[in-house]
Amino acid sequence: MKQSLFITLNFLIAFAIGYVMWGVVFKSQPVGTIAHSVYQGGPLVVVLITIFLMLVAFIVERFISLYRVAKGTSSVQVFFKKLISLLQANDFDGALAACDKQRGTTANVLRAGIERYRQLKDDKSVDAEKRITLTQSAIDEANALEGPLLERNLIALSTIASIATMVGLLGTTIGMIRAFAATGNVEGGVIDAQQLAIGISEALVNTAGGLISGIFGILFYNFFVNKVDAFNYTTDEATFEVLQLLKDKEGK
Repeated sequence: MKQSLFITLNFLIAFAIGYVMWGVVFKSQPVGTIAHSVYQGGPLVVVLITIFLMLVAFIVERFISLYRVAKGTSSVQVFFKKLISLLQANDFDGALAACDKQRGTTANVLRAGIERYRQLKDDKSVDAEKRITLTQSAIDEANALEGPLLERNLIALSTIASIATMVGLLGTTIGMIRAFAATGNVEGGVIDAQQLAIGISEALVNTAGGLISGIFGILFYNFFVNKVDAFNYTTDEATFEVLQLLKDKEGK
């Protein structure tokens, strides 16, 4: 699924769920309960619920992509040991088959390099240095394609987390304006306690909602960034060792 389509569907579904939760579920709860207090947070609660649900969707998507797609079908360390053994035995077809079976970021990058080297190793018109250079180029091209897949939606995750904090602050400001307006509309020397309470409740609910989504989003953003860095390090280390092995075969 294209990223723009995923984000659009994510927003529409999250907004619909958020509106139903605020306008139907929370509104129908008894007065004095936490759920009804959330309803008193005002229409901005719909936006905060939408943001939170979008964050959850992005987090689930990143978990699936990084742990089931990017990692591959088995342990990268086990796969790499097998791959090195196959390359040392000059079994390039077996090495390519192992990459196809493993899949994932590291396997895809290594496969591109091994495939290019296999095509060139018996070509007498290409010298050893050029073979290694072209193999390195194939690896770099594959790495450039795999990198964005690892980082996809991370910017959106960070942006939404930041927006959540701002929306929460906006709701806080609106709630405080309503609360102070209640203190200003004094009739007979008595403050409208109900309107004052609604304003304060709106401010606090929006503050809590913005902080929860902001903390949640930033926490997982940093978590996924560290995972992406770990994947990139593993891939770089693996490609370096494969290139060194191929250089040794060429006598360089």
